[in-house]
Amino acid sequence: MIILYAILGIIALVLLVAAVLPGKYLVEKSTVISRPSAEVYNKIADLHHYRDWNPWAKTDPDAQTTITGEPMHVGHKYYWNGKKVGEGSLTVRSTVPSKAINFDLVFLKPFKSQAIDAWDFTEVDGGTKVVWRNSGAFPFPVARLMGPSITKQLNTQFEDGLRNLKEMCEK
Repeated sequence: MIILYAILGIIALVLLVAAVLPGKYLVEKSTVISRPSAEVYNKIADLHHYRDWNPWAKTDPDAQTTITGEPMHVGHKYYWNGKKVGEGSLTVRSTVPSKAINFDLVFLKPFKSQAIDAWDFTEVDGGTKVVWRNSGAFPFPVARLMGPSITKQLNTQFEDGLRNLKEMCEK
């Protein structure tokens, strides 16, 4: 009986910790790229360039990918299915040419989740300030428990991705 109470206590403690952890997240990183905003925007808004700069996409070079729709327009879509990256898609949701683009990010496997991937491009002295944001929900309880680790990984990927994008654009 004591073992049963101990197990129930541990479960209750884990659920309590999950309940107090954030249910949503926002990751935001920025850099300045020494190129005009239209050039930088085109590298993001045309998903044919996605694998060239995105570190997450590079983790599974054998993943099957399909790109559909007209680049830089609503509905343009990058679909993937791979052993390391799972299955999902990134679809242009809205766009303001050379200024902003928003994507719907959907993961189907290994777990279902949705997020918004948003980009802003602002002309500054010497180039373009690029801001990359990703926001979504951490469902209760497992994703909330994994939230700090997921957020840390996203921060690292965004830093690497912006560095890759900068190198690609400034070549």
